[in-house]
Amino acid sequence: MSVKVYVDGQAGTTGLKIIDRLNGREDIELLKIADEDRHNNDARAAMMAQADFTFLCLPDAAAIEAVGLANGKTRILDASTAHRTDPAWAYGFPELEPSFREKIVGSAQVAVPGCYASGFLSIVHPLVAHGLIPADFPVFAFATSGYSGAGKNAIAVYEGADKPTEYDSPRQYALSQHHKHLPEMQKFAGLTNKPMFEPIVCDYYSGMVVSVPIQTRMLDKKISLAQVNETLAAHYEGAKLVSVNALMTDEEQGKFFLASNGLSGQNKLEIFTFGNDDQILLCARLDNLGKGASGAAVQCLNIMMGIDETTGLI
Repeated sequence: MSVKVYVDGQAGTTGLKIIDRLNGREDIELLKIADEDRHNNDARAAMMAQADFTFLCLPDAAAIEAVGLANGKTRILDASTAHRTDPAWAYGFPELEPSFREKIVGSAQVAVPGCYASGFLSIVHPLVAHGLIPADFPVFAFATSGYSGAGKNAIAVYEGADKPTEYDSPRQYALSQHHKHLPEMQKFAGLTNKPMFEPIVCDYYSGMVVSVPIQTRMLDKKISLAQVNETLAAHYEGAKLVSVNALMTDEEQGKFFLASNGLSGQNKLEIFTFGNDDQILLCARLDNLGKGASGAAVQCLNIMMGIDETTGLI
């Protein structure tokens, strides 16, 4: 028996990727709205009323409006930023804590994590939860990302014949420290203070690495690189879409290059522990359109349906 699924925002990058991941599944009936009705609220509300599950792949204000249109008639998975820190919504990162997974199972409203937040939280949440760093630790993170997460207009510039010269270079942005993912990064990491975050968009299509450096001399108690690696590995033991790589020797690290597009097109997230006992560098690699967006959304759908969470993803 199939369930009915509607994607509100089916023409956007995330919406298209969700549809691509659901197409061909015998347990899913995709409801498609006519192109001319995509901005017709009555038509959208009618589609939601038919659907068992609705994905919202919309700007924040439109997503908030869409919840009103749904009027409780469909279970919602919101891929916008709008509801990620709302306590009434389940947060869609089931590997972080068993309680997160339990809330997703029975929730009528699930907020799909942001791509940068997914990488950041995969590292920092376990460190705080297991007492390796205190909640008030001054956390800094930087990230390199492909341009596919920048939206349709930016994609058109990157792929256009008249691409400006500066688009050939990695470009730092959100320099005012008000990036839209920061509230969920702080909340679900369990941090007392907002982390500093430096995102960098680069001239390749998809994939990202989120990195968190830790100067251990700033901690009240000593931690080791091996201890951090073991803690992360134990935290994600049994996870199907999150993995923690084994420690490398100094010689292996010296020869290694961490490419940000290494998981492009996949729905997994992998964690690396680099450096030494004095200076630890933690990195999470994922596809910003996979585990960072549409892949995470489909994973949450699978959990809500009560089936294997990796269905259609690996």
